[in-house]
Amino acid sequence: MQQPEPAAIESLLSVLRSLYPLSPDAELYLQQHVTACSVGKRRLLLSEGVVCDHIYFVVKGALRGFTREEQKDITTWITIENELVGSILGLDERVTTIENIQALEKCELLALTNADLQLMYERFPEFNILARKILQKYYADAEKRAFIARLTKAENKYRYFLLRHHDLSNRIPLKYIASYLGVTLETLSRIRKKFSSRV
Repeated sequence: MQQPEPAAIESLLSVLRSLYPLSPDAELYLQQHVTACSVGKRRLLLSEGVVCDHIYFVVKGALRGFTREEQKDITTWITIENELVGSILGLDERVTTIENIQALEKCELLALTNADLQLMYERFPEFNILARKILQKYYADAEKRAFIARLTKAENKYRYFLLRHHDLSNRIPLKYIASYLGVTLETLSRIRKKFSSRV
């Protein structure tokens, strides 16, 4: 962990301000307490079985959440710049995480400890409103992921993925998109060829 670049801090503050205004004191608190870290491509930011003690802001890069069933990796989410990552269960209930978080690209992150996060809630009432808005957004994201999981046709799954994540379709390795959608790599490759032939 190291001192963050001013541009990285400004990226975080800009995202937060777009959701709800923060007081100058709250912004100063964040500037004084976030640290910078990096994770190499394919390295784990968080491993299952560990209690998550940080919340992370993605300055640069792409990450995925995944779990393992026997020898199979199951991608549960994919995210890129200007998003937050961590284990809600770990931060809130202080239990070990059931997911791994892996960097799909080299990632630059800002980290805030859970202890510092809890102090923010206590010291800055407006941060509670901001956190509610963030949680609403991520709950909506989880609802959309659940919707994809319930679709039965692979083509419909991919079509819905493109509507919401078109920017990821050529950035994220196909095997992880297939895993996220719950289809085989061969099936997804066939669907992509069909979609590209229509253009």
